[in-house]
Amino acid sequence: MTEEEGTGADDARGWDERLGWAFGLISDNPAARAAALERLAEAQGKVADALGRFNEVWLLTRPLGVDGQYGAPALRRACQKYQQAQRGSLPDGVWGRPLSGDVAKWPGLPYALLFLEWEARYPQEWTRHAKSWGTKQSLIRDLARAQQDEAVKEKLTDLVEIVVRRAYRCKDREYVRVARAVDSADLRGRLGRAVDSDSPWARCQAGYVLRLLEHPDLPNTRHVWRDWVAGRAATLI
Repeated sequence: MTEEEGTGADDARGWDERLGWAFGLISDNPAARAAALERLAEAQGKVADALGRFNEVWLLTRPLGVDGQYGAPALRRACQKYQQAQRGSLPDGVWGRPLSGDVAKWPGLPYALLFLEWEARYPQEWTRHAKSWGTKQSLIRDLARAQQDEAVKEKLTDLVEIVVRRAYRCKDREYVRVARAVDSADLRGRLGRAVDSDSPWARCQAGYVLRLLEHPDLPNTRHVWRDWVAGRAATLI
């Protein structure tokens, strides 16, 4: 299997044909989000059906032995149909990133950003319909490492601001990587305004990100985060 076959890589048109409807998931219009959620349910149903068929064929071809089984045309077809179904769904559709690690040139980049924006803006819908903490973490890390153009940096800056202003969620600490990657006067200004806001979550989280931006040698570890939260809590007693 080639890298392209393994990752489902193709051009932007292919991504838009498969997943263009998913932009409705981040719409401000509830009706548009509801319609996109229906499309997502249909796509996930296709994934489940294809996986069920693959498992059936896997059991039927098991007597052929390992070499014979995985070379069987029926199993290969079932596997291909499963992979095709995955590419049109979430979170499955953003799992196959380039093996080369060049995320900046990946045609799926807009959909990786969409997946993270959906989690940031509508966390309960994301959790109910496509929760995948591992996918969230790996996408954040990939984006933090990649060389991005100004439009993507602006989107990532927006995501950092959204995340620090809400209640903490699993893997949110990973956004420190993004903040360090897109560090700017604009970002620090947004974080400063969040620190001065009335929201305890914003004050705590934005303050933590600012501290790590100001101290690049300070590791973004669970221990450092817990010490920061404990210190913030102590000021409220």
